[in-house]
Amino acid sequence: MEKLKRAIFNISSMSLLTILTVVFIFPFYWVITGSFKTRADNLKLPPIWFVSKPTLESWQVLFKQPAWQWLFNSIFISITTMLLVCLVSAAAGYVLAKKRFYGDKFLFSMFVFAMALPKQVVLVPLVKQVSFMGFHNTLWAVILPAIGWPFGIFLMKQFSEIVPSELLEAAKIDGCSEIKIFTDIVIPMVKPGIAALAIFTFISSWNDYFLQLIMLNARSNLTLQLGLATLQGEFATDYGVLMAGASLAAIPIVVMFIAFQKSFTQGITIGAVKG
Repeated sequence: MEKLKRAIFNISSMSLLTILTVVFIFPFYWVITGSFKTRADNLKLPPIWFVSKPTLESWQVLFKQPAWQWLFNSIFISITTMLLVCLVSAAAGYVLAKKRFYGDKFLFSMFVFAMALPKQVVLVPLVKQVSFMGFHNTLWAVILPAIGWPFGIFLMKQFSEIVPSELLEAAKIDGCSEIKIFTDIVIPMVKPGIAALAIFTFISSWNDYFLQLIMLNARSNLTLQLGLATLQGEFATDYGVLMAGASLAAIPIVVMFIAFQKSFTQGITIGAVKG
């Protein structure tokens, strides 16, 4: 009886997972196949589910635009933001977790409260500050405001808590400097958390359409997401070109997740189990 229940549970679970997999994968399938259809096929009703005569017409139209420049801008913004956020968050998280100073708990509370603030609330002073620094309408106007991401500092503070204080004290007795302790002891121990933060930061920066829309105006500085938005006509839109652009925009996300998948899974596991 127990084996029968287990078999029923396994079959039900696999059936449910298969259905959910198909549901989640179908939009990607539709976008990728749509990029190889003709413009007429993309507008047909009922829709054409399979590509009978694939064409590169949409991709050719896409790359007649400065698509490579848009792609480079998106990758540069996302990777630079990811590296700076991981560095600053790891350092700040370590200090908040292992150093005791006046106002440390208040400072950490401010970061927690800042996580609840919508980006629109601080948009006006943010734009003024970036303009005052001379970075408006440059790629750095999107990168710099993201460096002190409160969620990143909160996450790395939680991961830094697992570093044994005794180990840090032993390193100090052996004559290690603070920088060496941070780079040689703390960083390797919180690496799963950094990997998880790297994925979160990259995806957040890659999809941050709102801030990019406000900060970037010049066509040469547009990201891939903004560039694709300019291809939508007022009276007609070539959906094949948009699907080609969407397929291109999905590639870095997939590559990023595959590269950090093992560390990301480990980081989620460590973060979920305390002690």
